[in-house]
Amino acid sequence: MTVPNTAADEAAEVGIPAIPGNPIEGRSLGQIAWGRLRRDKVAMVSGTFVLLLILLAIFADVITHAMGLDPLRFNGNLIDQGTLLPYGARSGMSLSHPLGLEPENGRDMFARIVVGIRPSLIVALAATALQMIFGIVIGSVAGYFGGWADGFLSRITDIFLAFPILIFLIAIGSIVPSQAFGLGAYGVHLVVMIAVIGIFTWAYQARLIRGLVLSLRDREFVDAARLLGAHPRRIIFREILPNLASPILVYTSLAIPANIVLEAYLSFLGVGTPAPYPSWGQTLSNAVAYFQVDPTYMLVPGIALFLTVLAFNLLGDGLRDALDPRAGR
Repeated sequence: MTVPNTAADEAAEVGIPAIPGNPIEGRSLGQIAWGRLRRDKVAMVSGTFVLLLILLAIFADVITHAMGLDPLRFNGNLIDQGTLLPYGARSGMSLSHPLGLEPENGRDMFARIVVGIRPSLIVALAATALQMIFGIVIGSVAGYFGGWADGFLSRITDIFLAFPILIFLIAIGSIVPSQAFGLGAYGVHLVVMIAVIGIFTWAYQARLIRGLVLSLRDREFVDAARLLGAHPRRIIFREILPNLASPILVYTSLAIPANIVLEAYLSFLGVGTPAPYPSWGQTLSNAVAYFQVDPTYMLVPGIALFLTVLAFNLLGDGLRDALDPRAGR
């Protein structure tokens, strides 16, 4: 077995002098995008924050147990029974309770904030995956085949775009059974939120994917695949969609924070994560009655939700800039 000649060897054979310096190495699109992303300090900080949130959600029980905290445990001895507020300033913040206590019942805010990350991320990530699957499949079929298929699927998309998703979610959430499919109230509400959000919010992604597929379906590489007798399914999933990986990734990163807000909104209205399980939206709802006398109770989950959504949005913007071949950075 012979070793193929390098470019330098071939140049030497024909008498071309070697140019001093390091050889030029080719880089893939992924390497180029990663290099751009690493230079974006805002995106890297946001990505680190998102990674930290995911780790906190995974190890929330371990962290709270190690600190001797329980998000469901009442601490009535730390509550002033006259005002129903925690003893001390700023909701009773201390070394034992870094973010203070809830008014009236004394549950630890740090434990509830950390454990409350979990339902937000579970619903957001799973619902986003579901809506992207629906959106990619329906948008690709409509854009590639055109004609009656495009017309029919576009009308279905218009119906879902006009669908009052929030009203439907509130109505469904209010009639969810306390137990179903072997799951308790917590699991049932999570499954229902994931299913409803994923099934009824894919229309935006479908419309975007349809437009991108329309711009690629008559390109030369697609025509070549057709001439070779490739099945339409293979053309869509092996030829067209790989070229849309960058925008799909960006759309996904921007859909996640929207679904985090939607889950918090539903929990705020009382139809999301059921009490007494921790949820940022539920905590914000409970804090409304105490805002004037104990604003810290609302500020802690509010800031957590704000920073989480901001980090995902900034990371999505950074991914868009890094994956955009026309970016000048």
